[in-house]
Amino acid sequence: MRDVARVVGKSPMTVSRALRGDTTVSAKTRALVRQNADEMGYVYDSTAHVFRTQKSGFVAVTVPSINNANFAETFRGLSDGLEGTGMQLLLGSTNYSVDKELEVVRQLLARNPEAIVLTGGTHLPQTRRLLEKAQIPVIEIWDLASDPLGHVVGFSNADAMSKIVHDLAENGRRKLAFIGASEGSDMRGSARREGVIAAAQSLGLPEVRVIDAGFAPVSMRHGMRAVQKLGQAIKQLDALVCVSDPVAFGALNECRRMGINIPQDLAITGFGNFEVATVSSPSITTVNVHANQIGRKVANVLQDIFAGQIDAQWIDVGSTLVRGETV
Repeated sequence: MRDVARVVGKSPMTVSRALRGDTTVSAKTRALVRQNADEMGYVYDSTAHVFRTQKSGFVAVTVPSINNANFAETFRGLSDGLEGTGMQLLLGSTNYSVDKELEVVRQLLARNPEAIVLTGGTHLPQTRRLLEKAQIPVIEIWDLASDPLGHVVGFSNADAMSKIVHDLAENGRRKLAFIGASEGSDMRGSARREGVIAAAQSLGLPEVRVIDAGFAPVSMRHGMRAVQKLGQAIKQLDALVCVSDPVAFGALNECRRMGINIPQDLAITGFGNFEVATVSSPSITTVNVHANQIGRKVANVLQDIFAGQIDAQWIDVGSTLVRGETV
């Protein structure tokens, strides 16, 4: 830092403030310091600053999977929403496991984040204790947690699936099957299954057939195999309600290989409003859960927190039925 200070003709303290993005240093000086630091290959070591201020400058985020387009879109919305704040994001993947979440949360907390964002509202008791003792802001997203740890930004999976079931019933579809991950391997998937079953019961429809597609995360291949598992029994159904659009796409393609006409012989629905639902032929009826908006709302909550607002926020972004050509 002294070397950089000597080159730009400023004090080491000014260089330190400039590299931290401190606006008390003029924009011209900040740019000059950054340019020379880059040319000299100097990277600011924030360890002492973190120790002194107890502020790390980053927010920890957990997601179940890094290759899920919806979670990626939420992360993008959060990143875009924090643009210009100086805050950075540190990402951890839980692989849909509450046990793995405990491990990831423990590792993230060791890095002293200023807040933590958790995808999901179901956690192990040990995880809850860790977060309560950490005394940092916690935001649970994607679910509407029944016993929140702090702030909540999400939607009701059950309500979203209820929209699907009502749309199917209005189109004369009564005999439904739900294709989703194995019991206990995907909490959000379980909530969707329960939502389908509850909605069907409320409408007086026959009992929903539940098809286990395998352990989460389930994909196009799982949807294909679920239809193969059904075999000729699929002709007894009016609709396949899938836990996600990729699963629906896999099921749709296997149905077409079997000579089943969609939607004349069978309706198929997805969840999440993935790109694949739009480009599919026929396009897939699905539910938009506003993944990007969730991320942006979380960014707003974080900015409120850092501005000193302490009241817990509960934000339901809702969901919207997107009618395709498969019903």
